[in-house]
Amino acid sequence: MSADDTQQAREQLIDLAAQFYDQFELGEIPHMSVPTRTKNNIEYDEEMDVWVYGDRESTRSANSVRGARKLLKAVYTIEFLADQLEEDRSSTLRELYYLSESWDNDEAQFNDQDESNSMVEDLEIVSGVTREDFHMRPEESGATLMGPLHLREQTRRGEREIHCQEDVGEGGYQIPNNPDTIEFLDCDADFILAVETGGMRDRLVENGFDEEYDALIVHLKGQPARATRRITKRLHDELGLPVTVFTDGDPWSYRIYGSVAYGSIKSAHLSEYLATPEADFIGIQPADIVEYELPTDPLSDSDINALESELEDPRFQTEYWEKQIELQLDLGKKSEQQSLASHGLDFVTETYLPERLDEMGVL
Repeated sequence: MSADDTQQAREQLIDLAAQFYDQFELGEIPHMSVPTRTKNNIEYDEEMDVWVYGDRESTRSANSVRGARKLLKAVYTIEFLADQLEEDRSSTLRELYYLSESWDNDEAQFNDQDESNSMVEDLEIVSGVTREDFHMRPEESGATLMGPLHLREQTRRGEREIHCQEDVGEGGYQIPNNPDTIEFLDCDADFILAVETGGMRDRLVENGFDEEYDALIVHLKGQPARATRRITKRLHDELGLPVTVFTDGDPWSYRIYGSVAYGSIKSAHLSEYLATPEADFIGIQPADIVEYELPTDPLSDSDINALESELEDPRFQTEYWEKQIELQLDLGKKSEQQSLASHGLDFVTETYLPERLDEMGVL
């Protein structure tokens, strides 16, 4: 992030605080309106193919004790973030929660980290500035990237150039909290393979899949962090790389794919910044369970409820997904990525992925 960007983020925060003072001067009760962040206020934008917030708003107003406390906490948080930017420092979301305990007004202190996290999200929405630009970061996600990509990264110690195969160990290149500090210098990759589990990611690297197929392997590490989704989107948008998502074959993993492709309810205000609607799902598909005779586990009641819910989810209301979900409900089974090892350790890289990627027109 450049000095100009940092200054602009700080000014946005100060302008937000100034609005409260302006309201005082006009004789108005100080207030702040934000979109209601509930499932009932999430809309699927068919033009952009992402989740966005609807028109419902919640107002934080000083006309009640509860509302006044929220605004007080907002003002203290704004002051902290503005000072942090001025000093060119950063902090974690967890640190913000604990730092509030040192504030000189007990009423401004957060009751728990969920409350402080929600405050940062509120400030993102009303200021139009992302938390990364506030120099706020989550606890380290550990997500990595491996493949034929040469990049330049801006760090506190200056610039460094890294080749994401030649200059890293088997652990890969660790994705930074703010991928917008990265400049892509050269790329020989043909596509992105975003992988849910660490075990499967390691299997692909050990088998040399990234080298043989010129793939960029992105470890999602379960439900992907914002940084992981952001760098995936940048690689797609700026380098024209197809994005494919490889997960376990259960309803919770399908939602991981949905988060990469269409965004999530929690970060709907950033869907255009984080989501990649063109991303394609590789598997594990319910059809794969049958075709490859994969080991399975029975669906639990919560799995069945989640699958039925997905049939009502706009993200999954396509012929492909309806067919796969209905098949899974009929089978009553689910399967993991690593169940492919029942056919040998090389099966995933020599047979399954090449066949699926060929079917999808990626190879």
